[in-house]
Amino acid sequence: MRIVVLGAGVVGTAAAWWLARDGHEVVVLERHDGAAEGTSYANAGLVSPGDATSWASPAALKTFFRGLYRPDLGIHVRLTADPYFYLWTLRFLRECTTPRLRANTLVKLRMALHSRDCINRIEEETGIAYDQRKKGILYFFRSQQSLDTGTDNYRFLGEHGLPIEIVDRHRIIELEPGLAGAAEKIAGGVYSPIDQTGDSRLFATRLAAHAAEKFGADFRFGTVVETLDIEGGRVRAVRTSKGPVEADAFVLSLGPESGIFGRRHGLDLPVYPVKGYAATIPLDDPSKGPTMGGADEDRLIGYSRLGDRLRLTSTAEFTGFDHSHSPRNFRTMFATGHDLFPGAFDESRAEMWAGLRPMMPSSVPVFGQAKYQNLFLSTGHGHLGWTMASGSGQFVADLVAGRKPQIDPKGLLYEN
Repeated sequence: MRIVVLGAGVVGTAAAWWLARDGHEVVVLERHDGAAEGTSYANAGLVSPGDATSWASPAALKTFFRGLYRPDLGIHVRLTADPYFYLWTLRFLRECTTPRLRANTLVKLRMALHSRDCINRIEEETGIAYDQRKKGILYFFRSQQSLDTGTDNYRFLGEHGLPIEIVDRHRIIELEPGLAGAAEKIAGGVYSPIDQTGDSRLFATRLAAHAAEKFGADFRFGTVVETLDIEGGRVRAVRTSKGPVEADAFVLSLGPESGIFGRRHGLDLPVYPVKGYAATIPLDDPSKGPTMGGADEDRLIGYSRLGDRLRLTSTAEFTGFDHSHSPRNFRTMFATGHDLFPGAFDESRAEMWAGLRPMMPSSVPVFGQAKYQNLFLSTGHGHLGWTMASGSGQFVADLVAGRKPQIDPKGLLYEN
C-alpha cells in the first residue's frame, strides 16, 4: 500500500521504517526541517522498561495538587483558560487508583519490554550508532524512608517480567563508579540490568536515512500537516502546506499535537502536552561522569551518558503548548548534576531545551484504527516515547498488515 505517516519524531520514524521494511510505499510528513526536532530532540536518553510504572497513581494525584502551589516539586501545574486541560485532568484523576495504576503499568511494561527487543533488532539489522550503552539503569533514593516506600513499584515490575536487583549504596558504586563522590548521599536503589541508553535524535535521523536509502521511504520535511480529506468513511488525502497527499492508509504520530488534530476530525483522543526540561553538557572530565543511565528518585531528575556528553532532564509541567525556558528552570538540575558527579562538567557550556511530552491520562499510548477505517494511531507515549518507539512501530506495521501482533494488544487499542 501507499502509506502516509504524520510526524517524524522517533515514534513516527520507527513506524515508517517498519512499514517501509514491509514493502509499503511510505511518505512521512514533518513540519520541522529534520527528524526528531520536536519532542524527541533531547529527552532523557533512557530506554527504560524499569520506568514503566504509570504516572497516574495515588501518589501522583497528591503531587499533582501540591504542584499548584509548590514550585519546588517535580510536577508543576499552572492553571489555564484551556477547558480541555480540565477535562484531561478529570480523566487523569479517574486513573489515579491502585487498580488502574497496576493495570496501566502492566500494559506499559509489555510494550516497553517488546520495544527494547525491537530497538536492538533494528540496531543489529541497520548497523546505526546512536551513542548507545547497554549497561542497565540505576534508580536510586537518598533516604532510607524513600527507599523503603519507593521500591514497591519496582518490585511489582519485577514480579511481572522485569529483571531487577535491589541494591545498597556499596553495590551502586560497584555498578556505577561515577557516583563514588556521592555515595554517602545515597541510601540504595534498584538496578535494572536490561535497561539501556542512547540518543533518540541520532537514532531517528539515522533510521530515517536508512529507511529512505534502503526502502525508498520519502521524508518530506518542512511540510505542515493541516487537515484530512474524508470521503465515504475513509481518509482520502491529507492536506498540507505543500498541497494534498493521497494514500491508502495514514498513521497519526503528531506527538503533543495529536490530540488537537484528532479532535478536529471527531476523534476522542485525550493527548495533552506535559513539559519537561533537558540540558546536554560536554563532559570536561569523562572519567568523572556516569557510565550508565540513572534517575535520582527523590529529586525526580534523570540522566544519561551520550558519548562524551551528559544529558540531564527533569520536571513534568502542565503549561499547555509553552516551549519557553529560562536559566532558573535548570538550577536544581545543574545542582544535582554537580552533587552526583563533582568536577565532571561546566554548565555554562550546556545546551538548554524544553519539550512537550504527549501524555494520555492513563500514561498508556494508544494505537489502532480510529473512526476512519484507514486511519491508524501511534501516539500518546508520554515520558516513555523513546523507550516504546521501536516496538510501537513494529506493532503498527502488524496492525496495518492485518497480521496477528507480536504482543498482546489488550489495553493498547483505540476506543472512541
